[in-house]
Amino acid sequence: MSGAGRSTDPLLGVVQAGLRVFDLGRPMFVGMPQSPNHPQFWHTLPRRHGDMVRPDGGSAANDLIVTGTHVGTHIDALAHVSHDGRLHGGADAAAAGRGGRFTEHGVHTIDPMLRRGVLLDVPAALGLETCEPAYEISPADLDAAAERQRVAVGAGDVVLIRSGWGRRFDVSPDDYLGRSSGVPGVGEAGARWLADRGVLAAGADTIAFERLGPGAGHSLLPAHRVLLVEAGIYIVEALALEELAAAQVHEFTFVLVPMRIVGATGSPVRPLAVVADG
Repeated sequence: MSGAGRSTDPLLGVVQAGLRVFDLGRPMFVGMPQSPNHPQFWHTLPRRHGDMVRPDGGSAANDLIVTGTHVGTHIDALAHVSHDGRLHGGADAAAAGRGGRFTEHGVHTIDPMLRRGVLLDVPAALGLETCEPAYEISPADLDAAAERQRVAVGAGDVVLIRSGWGRRFDVSPDDYLGRSSGVPGVGEAGARWLADRGVLAAGADTIAFERLGPGAGHSLLPAHRVLLVEAGIYIVEALALEELAAAQVHEFTFVLVPMRIVGATGSPVRPLAVVADG
């Protein structure tokens, strides 16, 4: 955002027109931490300034990007995961993807989100700076965070779960991915806690949303099965939640608009948390 009177204090977000806007999206750059299961992000300039100069001295540069749809901060469409050959609602997964795109449950079917958002700061509820590697965030932990913050999670909400692991994003890809250490996150029980409350979407500050065991990688993803396949709940991964948590903003208007890539299983996104200033 731009304009007179803008504040860029990292703990206040961007202040404009009586609102504080927190940017929850990660910067996308070559070499950024990302899941090894998805095509790597690549950006280059096929035309640079000076490669072609117009008679009046003008010049233009342009870009080429190559990326998977589950790279950087992104949303998982319901087509992303199947179980026993079925997508959410019982759709045949193989048949749904014929022709090279998912006309059913693709990311183009996700409406723009303008919803009540809730941040559940789990390490704060546990008296920690960050959750330990491979720690499974339990329903009791989610209850404790909600009680500490005096917020209730309701139907249609978007719930963002902070583990503190997002602090590692800028350290190194290996630290953030936690290949050998594992990564904290909810497991099957935590996912059912979210599903029982009828949330529209759930997100986290980690690469795969859910708990990853040491050395296990993405071998088992029960929370994805519960949320995407069984409950029809979207998942947002690799969120930047530290500024929001530091400002102790636990309820906000959540804004997210996926790219309308017809038939895709996901989309990079730049979500926002918006609250009244003061």
